[in-house]
Amino acid sequence: MVKNLTHGSPLKCILGFAAPMFLGMLFQQVYNMVDTMIVGRFLGLEPLAGVGSTGSLYFLVIGSCTGICSGFAIPVAQSFGAQDDSSVRRFVTNSVWLSAALSVVLTTLTVCLCRNMLTLMNTPEEAFEYAYMYIVIIFAGIPTTFLYNVSSAIIRALGDSRTPLIFLIISSLLNIALDLVFILLCNMNVAGAALATVISQLVSGAGCTIYMMRKFDILKMQPGDWKVRGREVKGLCAIGLPMGLQYSITAIGSVSVQSAVNSFGSIAVAGVTAANKIYSIISCPQEALGATMATYAGQNIGAGKIERVNKGLIQACLVGIGVSILTFIAVLLFNQQMLTLFLDAGETEALAYARRFMIVTTAGFPLLTLVCAVRFTIQGMGYSTFAMIAGVLEMIARCFVAFGLSIWFGFPGVCFSNICAWIAADSFLVPAFIHCRKVVVRSPMYGGPRKWSENDGESAAAQ
Repeated sequence: MVKNLTHGSPLKCILGFAAPMFLGMLFQQVYNMVDTMIVGRFLGLEPLAGVGSTGSLYFLVIGSCTGICSGFAIPVAQSFGAQDDSSVRRFVTNSVWLSAALSVVLTTLTVCLCRNMLTLMNTPEEAFEYAYMYIVIIFAGIPTTFLYNVSSAIIRALGDSRTPLIFLIISSLLNIALDLVFILLCNMNVAGAALATVISQLVSGAGCTIYMMRKFDILKMQPGDWKVRGREVKGLCAIGLPMGLQYSITAIGSVSVQSAVNSFGSIAVAGVTAANKIYSIISCPQEALGATMATYAGQNIGAGKIERVNKGLIQACLVGIGVSILTFIAVLLFNQQMLTLFLDAGETEALAYARRFMIVTTAGFPLLTLVCAVRFTIQGMGYSTFAMIAGVLEMIARCFVAFGLSIWFGFPGVCFSNICAWIAADSFLVPAFIHCRKVVVRSPMYGGPRKWSENDGESAAAQ
């Protein structure tokens, strides 16, 4: 069922929308850990190393697909907020055509260049074939990635964050079951794990698509809605492609930090790996708030309610900062218990590395809250280029600190890479939001329902 986020208490709307997204992200992280455990438990260290060595490449390519799909949903949310049903349908159908075209291009390129990319990443020789066997199937399944992400993003753009959570849970449970079948019964090695991922994503994507077309009256297509339209394509690309590029830029920054950590040896790598697993869980509230603000801002900008966007952003940031403080306290008090979920208590040196990295990183969570909330708000307003620029600054800062400070201060320098990256991003994002707000207020569309025009996507990209 569609949910209009342009009425009622902003805080209530944001928290009600964010809660299912938080649960979905949390479940996804837990599932990823279980998936990794299955490979490690039943296939051994070399297959596990092969799958693990593809992590940054996976994030680079699949993350970009996710970002593109999230960007495609922004004009849908804006049109929905403007109560322009025909524009909603046109943006949905054109996002389908664009997703199909991009999935074919990206699948072809990544499958053909897969071995070359693994070679450039200095994939260990003993794990190379396992890595290739896994990631080439994942890349071949990029169309299923687009199917799930674009359909779930559209559903969320219409105000429903609960249904994608349901399909995510179904997909994750199916993935685990297929992992066991393909690996244990069919002896498919890491190829089985990859195939399980692709199939489960296909099922969840098909489920979201069928649900969306049957349950949302606003998406009952009319004659001519499936026509490819240059105006809609330009608007979608102006927002979706920069968001996809932003994810790629973030991945590059993460790779640089990992490279810096690698220079301190395997014990440091093990410690930071454990810390990052904890980070992926405890940062879910900030990520959920951010993703929520994209839909919230999109709908309210479409409705011409910029002051409601301001109020919602402030309230979301206050909630996120409060959660960040509680998270930091919890990490200070219980970091040993958290880390021993992934490291043996006797591995004191690795635990020391992990503890330092995790404490310093979580101390910067209020900054992360601003990055997530403001960046996604700007994207929801249609100015995804600004968000991409912030991502570039974040990457530069992370690379400089990871390599520069590590030379001068050793491992503690690496620990501050995330905080410095978030400071760099915030120093740009906050003024950028103020600028975008002024642009919207000066717009002749302000004060009434926002009708998407042909030049909107181009002007957003130019700002």
